[in-house]
This record gives sequence, structure tokens and C-alpha cells, in this order.
Amino acid sequence: MADVIRTNPQDGRAGRGRARRGRPGSDSAEGTADGKQENELTEKVIFINRSAKVVKGGRRFSFSALVVVGDKHGRVGLGLGKAGEVADAIRKGGDIARQSMIGVSLKEATIPHEVVSTYGGACVLLRPASPGTGVIAGKTVRAVLESAGVKDVLSKSLGSKNAANVAKATQSALQQLRLRADIYRSRGLELRVKEPMPVD
Repeated sequence: MADVIRTNPQDGRAGRGRARRGRPGSDSAEGTADGKQENELTEKVIFINRSAKVVKGGRRFSFSALVVVGDKHGRVGLGLGKAGEVADAIRKGGDIARQSMIGVSLKEATIPHEVVSTYGGACVLLRPASPGTGVIAGKTVRAVLESAGVKDVLSKSLGSKNAANVAKATQSALQQLRLRADIYRSRGLELRVKEPMPVD
């Protein structure tokens, strides 16, 4: 008697059988990592790279995934995972990113001041923007900024287009941000707030 394969009426997928593995860089690979986790962290796959090693029996492929994790409230982390499968590389990258999360000083929905940061051959410029501007940035810089919770910012990538270096330069730029109150406190000064002018 032949086996009967039942399908789920909601998604139409077969109940048995092996799942197809997505090609590196495809949307299916990114879809497995996007979405909120139990601890309200968002995970995005920035870049997936495939490398091949030529051996006697043929080629052995390995994959590396650059993943950014953030809570969209001032904390963000980067991770580069390597494995023989795309899903394993993404999982490793996400774990590394969670362990290396840093705090970012934000001023409402934008950054407190202009900053320029370099990492390797990559150079990233970030400037504050008025409310409603949005994130004016490329794919890699946008992923890092949105994960950190920045909603209004102007940016420009001035150097190498290597995704890993651009992402690390962006993270380094966010680390350099400091609020005015923190600077005054470190110098032992008192922060003075200007009083509004009286209206006749």
C-alpha cells in the first residue's frame, strides 16, 4: 500500500519530506532570521557568502552569514557565523551578535551629533536629521541603524563597500555617540537649561 502524504491546507506544504535549502543570499534565507524573538530582539541577515574548497573528491562549500541583532531601543550587536549550512551559519551569527550587544546613546528618534567612523577600508558618515526624514542609508547601514532604534538620520558610505567592514564601521560610529548630559557629567559641569523668554 502506497504511503499517503498529507498536506496542510493553510500553507499547502507537505507533511513529510526534506525541506529545500535556500540558495545563499536568497530571500528564503533572510526570512528564517527575521522576526521578533522571545526577548523582543529583531534579527536581520545582512550578507551571506559562499566559499568553496577544492579537494580530491570535488568541492566543499561553506557559508558565512553576517547577522545584526537589536532591540530598537538603543542596543545593537553584530555577529559573523560560519558553517557548512546556511541555517547553521545564520544561527551562529545570531548567537554571536546577542553576546556582543552594545548600548547606543540616542536623542529621541535620531542621533545626538554628527560622527565619522572608519573600519578597514570602510568609512561611514552619520548626521542627525529632523523628525520625519527617515533612515537615509544603504542596505547595510540601514540594517544596523534600524536595529539600534534610529528612525531619522542621514548617512553616507565613503569607502569600501565590503558589507562586514561597513557594518562594523557603522557600529563603531554608534559607539562614539555621546549625549550632552553625559559629557557635562564627565567634566564635572552643571548642565544649564535655557529658560523660555517671557511673553508679554
